[in-house]
Amino acid sequence: MALSMQAGAADTLKIGEFNSYKTQAAFLEPYKQAMELAVEEINKEGGINGKQVELVIRDDNSNTGDAVRAVGELLTSDKVDVLMGGFLSNVGLAVADYAGHKKIFYLAGEPLTDAITWSQGNPYTFRLRASTYMQAAMLVEEALKMNKKRWALVYPNYEYGQSAIRTFKELMKARQPDIEFVAEIATPLGKVDASNVVQALADAKPDALFNVLFAADLAKFVRAGSQRNFFDGLAVVSLLSGEPEYLDPLGEETPVGWVVTGYPWYGIDTPEHNAFLKAYQDKFNDYPRLGSIVGYTSIKSLAEGIKKAGSTDTDALVKAFEGLELMSPFGPITYRASDHQATIGAYVGKLGIKDGKGIMVDFHYVDGADVLPSDEEVAKLRPAR
Repeated sequence: MALSMQAGAADTLKIGEFNSYKTQAAFLEPYKQAMELAVEEINKEGGINGKQVELVIRDDNSNTGDAVRAVGELLTSDKVDVLMGGFLSNVGLAVADYAGHKKIFYLAGEPLTDAITWSQGNPYTFRLRASTYMQAAMLVEEALKMNKKRWALVYPNYEYGQSAIRTFKELMKARQPDIEFVAEIATPLGKVDASNVVQALADAKPDALFNVLFAADLAKFVRAGSQRNFFDGLAVVSLLSGEPEYLDPLGEETPVGWVVTGYPWYGIDTPEHNAFLKAYQDKFNDYPRLGSIVGYTSIKSLAEGIKKAGSTDTDALVKAFEGLELMSPFGPITYRASDHQATIGAYVGKLGIKDGKGIMVDFHYVDGADVLPSDEEVAKLRPAR
């Protein structure tokens, strides 16, 4: 059943959103809160093109079939004007394929797979978040500084994990030809056998580790590795592990020194982030997570795109989003015309512990535009339109 946030006005613009709320609550509850904040701000400012915004939400159960059905219901039963959402990469790809065939505009906020904008990209799908390629490229720069030869890899065995590992290996081999990948372990999403994974990795005697596990899998892996002193003296690069939704549960078990991508909300001092942070804390009496940034910026992106297009007509929206510029809590971003990827970046730093909580230290922001391939390279990666 759809959850509807009524805007309280007869003339409304409906945003249809689907996501994995039941299975990925740590990320998606803050995401949902930030969407509500963005809708509230937009409606207070007069709405979009004179229409108040209504958000209609459905759960996809982290299942591609359920996601496509949910999207169908949003479009036919709820009669939404525009579509956004998705968390898991395989789900995002399924909906992007549906949108491409049905010629429906779709903004994928969170799905990270590179395929959604490159190998399986279509004219109707855009993506907000920094992709696996972008974040892996950011971490490669740090990994190269470690000057380690024997690398082990561990990742969840589905599209996101496979994409991240593939990119990391390709970029590292290109820059450090003598690198060796001595172990590569794929685990079932949400069902990691942490003890056996740690033992298998330790048996390979790596000098360094690239980890792509997240959420509960990450916590189990960290605990098992720490108990066996596996991480002692091991250089670790870890995707997403500095995001509060995944870092907070670790507490005093946070593995100090890991190099990560994440969101140090407590240490960002820019006008745009300060404004977002105050608004979020005032409304929810809580601090934002990375999901909050994605939910908020997705809604704001749609608002700016629809204003620019002058309507929710699909072709007009596609044209409006190609080259669309707006301000996010992370600074100015652009949706590239060449691959429909936004240039929002990510923070890269190290893990530390303060007052019993995991934090990011020594961090810096990497603009997504600085790690994306050129338009000429994208033309080779994307199918002919």
